[in-house]
Amino acid sequence: MLRMLRNHFIAVWVGLLFVFPHATIHAQETSRTSLKSYLIELEKQHDIKFSYVDEDLEGVEVAIPADLSLDLVLEALETQTQIKIRKINERYYSLVKNTLVSVCGKVLDNFAENTVPGATVEVMDSDIALVTDINGRFRIDQVPRNATLKVRFLGYITKYMPVENLVASGDCHEILLAQNYERLEEVIVYEFLTSGIVKEEDASITLNTGELGILPGLIEPDVLQTIQALPGIKSIDETVSDINVRGGTNDQNLILWNGIKMYQSGHFFGLISAFNPYLTDQVTVYKNGTPARYGDGVSSVISMWTKNEIDGQFFGGAGFNLISGDVYGQFPLNDRMAFQLSARRSTTDFLNTPTYSIFTDRAFQDSEVINQQNQSVDREFDRDITFFFWDVSGKFLYDINDDHKLRLSFIGIDNDLLFKETDRETNVTSQSFLDQTNISAGLQLQSRWTDRLSSNLNAYYTQYQLEALGVSPEPRQQLEQRNRIIESSIKFDTEYRLAETLKWRNGYQFIETGIRNFTDVTLPPFDSNIKGVVRLHAPYTEVLYRSPEDKFIASAGLRANYIINLAQFGESFEELLFEPRLNLNVRVANYLRAEVLGEFKSQYTNQVIDLEQNFLGVEKRRWILSDEDQLPITKSKQGSIGLNYAKNSIYVGLEAFYKQVDGISTLTQGFQNENQFDGEIGSYEVKGLEFLVNKKGENYSTWLSYTYNKNDYTFEDIDPSSFPNNLDVRHTVTVATTYDINNLKLGLGLNYRTGKPYTAPDEDDPLNATAFPNEINYQLPNSSRLPEYFRLDASGTYHFDISRRIKANAGISLLNLTNRENVLNRYYRISDEGEVEQVNNVSLGLTPNVSFRVRF
Repeated sequence: MLRMLRNHFIAVWVGLLFVFPHATIHAQETSRTSLKSYLIELEKQHDIKFSYVDEDLEGVEVAIPADLSLDLVLEALETQTQIKIRKINERYYSLVKNTLVSVCGKVLDNFAENTVPGATVEVMDSDIALVTDINGRFRIDQVPRNATLKVRFLGYITKYMPVENLVASGDCHEILLAQNYERLEEVIVYEFLTSGIVKEEDASITLNTGELGILPGLIEPDVLQTIQALPGIKSIDETVSDINVRGGTNDQNLILWNGIKMYQSGHFFGLISAFNPYLTDQVTVYKNGTPARYGDGVSSVISMWTKNEIDGQFFGGAGFNLISGDVYGQFPLNDRMAFQLSARRSTTDFLNTPTYSIFTDRAFQDSEVINQQNQSVDREFDRDITFFFWDVSGKFLYDINDDHKLRLSFIGIDNDLLFKETDRETNVTSQSFLDQTNISAGLQLQSRWTDRLSSNLNAYYTQYQLEALGVSPEPRQQLEQRNRIIESSIKFDTEYRLAETLKWRNGYQFIETGIRNFTDVTLPPFDSNIKGVVRLHAPYTEVLYRSPEDKFIASAGLRANYIINLAQFGESFEELLFEPRLNLNVRVANYLRAEVLGEFKSQYTNQVIDLEQNFLGVEKRRWILSDEDQLPITKSKQGSIGLNYAKNSIYVGLEAFYKQVDGISTLTQGFQNENQFDGEIGSYEVKGLEFLVNKKGENYSTWLSYTYNKNDYTFEDIDPSSFPNNLDVRHTVTVATTYDINNLKLGLGLNYRTGKPYTAPDEDDPLNATAFPNEINYQLPNSSRLPEYFRLDASGTYHFDISRRIKANAGISLLNLTNRENVLNRYYRISDEGEVEQVNNVSLGLTPNVSFRVRF
């Protein structure tokens, strides 16, 4: 045994004697030492001198193999340190630190087991950037020595490294990226249809315009067109200025831009949104369960906000299509101030494109701009039509400090129509015009007082005016009309976090709204000038609760509206209304959540349609105030229950709702029968169902939506008292798909809906010739229906880089691919010959549009 142990000991000892010298030699060749110390050794060995700046060599280490000649040693030093060594004479050398160096690296995961190909390596504060190769390697030459590298890859934590630490020396340096682990929570917000459209936990829909993908028929993110892709939201007449949410009229929508109420929302008299989408950052749509801070708008709230953060970077863009051109940008003034500006103008007054021609036929049909037969007048009259629009908006952003932010906003919107007509026989020329303008300004002050308490102050002034002058040459008659609104408001609200799961919001809003309606007719002489002012005092409170792990999310609020009408004529009145709001969201199973929503709301501004020839027959609606005589305050109550299921790439949503709206008038509902001018007061009731299923893949999205509405009027003074609503479209179906191929985005969608009701004349006895003037004998109200509506839309955009800073995209869209003539509205009137004639308002035909945009 002892002999065996002795033999093992001798073997180990001999092995150590054999290995140790080699290990020592290897260590001597590869051990690292400071460059300063190594230069001192070289000076002693070769009787030479080095001159250098001490700071240049601070912290620099080298590893030079032994037994090399002086020339090879100096060459190795330059390679490892990228410090230039210049020979002055046989004894003296100088060392100068290079300002530009080469760096080389190999990107690995945190365990140094897997390379990371395709990682982005960027030299900060420069245009230098590349991606790692298939082995995770990269090399960059001519890099400033004092620069910093940024290395990033999806799923890993971004790493920042000084270039000094990566100066190339033989093998590339290994850069380890740590994986970014995130705890996955249950999904309570749902992205559907296309990127950038999200259903939030409070059942509101948010549009993040900067992330919006393509939608069928749209090549630009028109805000008010985009929201019509959502179930329950549509426009019966294909416009953005007449959006119908769950059976309501457009004036029952509260439209806000940077907290300012907007009374004008469209260009081209409703065919195009008036808000620049490229500075609009976020749009939120509430169909029910509205927070207590919002009053007005018994159908919906559409709230738009432009970009609100200062990041110190300039960005902007410009573009054009076959209707208009625009520019926009955000300009940083310093670290705490920036200014936004956008401007758009139509080309319609100097460039006649196919799109403009089709839009013109759609917007001006059945108006004084064209004759009663909806054909251009080219025999008796010569007509010269000039139409253009513009909008401009701006925002000043000032971060007073980290806790207080001031924002000032303004917007101007204008539509101008001018047309001249000359009688060929008499050579008499008359001129008519229409001008629609909205000018608004607002202020927001956002403050955070403590970790628990924050506040927001919002104030605005808005002015809207619709003005028209119509001249009829034979007989010579002049009709002048004005509809003007001046509104100012201030709102202050606070949010206090009572606990981690509980928040309390309180606020107060004051609004003063003045509306003037002026009419002056020369033949026969008639004039009217009606003014009114309403003041609103509205305190509100709301509690928000969020349970641990978000199993139950709830908000309950109450708003009190104290309305004071200061009538010019008749008696003033006051009314106090209480409006409760409820919003519940609960998890009922894995991937399945239920929501229960309810609200009471009211409004005191409405739009009426007096006569078909109002405002040249183009913009027939005018705003009025509730007066408790001809038009009471409009009040609504609504409740809904819904289910949302989302797992992997499939989303399914189902919601049933009930809505009742009281205090409506036949004047505000667009009646076109014997009840059009009577002004009866009534209500409508909507029962509906909204369904959406959406399947999304890596590069595609396809969806099917279906909406059912049963919408009925009740007017006690009309026989029968109950009949279908003018907006009673029972069934609406949308089938659409989008597909991305690299930089190419394509969209195709089909929209179908059943026809809206209308009132037809009596088939046997359509005309009552015994009355003066003659009258039409109608059938029962809304007892007939228009043909079904069918429209197929397509669009495509292509994105490409002009340079590293300038991005571009080109797009083309085709509306109504089948060129189907959809009848949007039908009514009847008595012709000059004394006959009953049918008038059809038809949809857009096949409408092409192209766009080109750049952004930087």
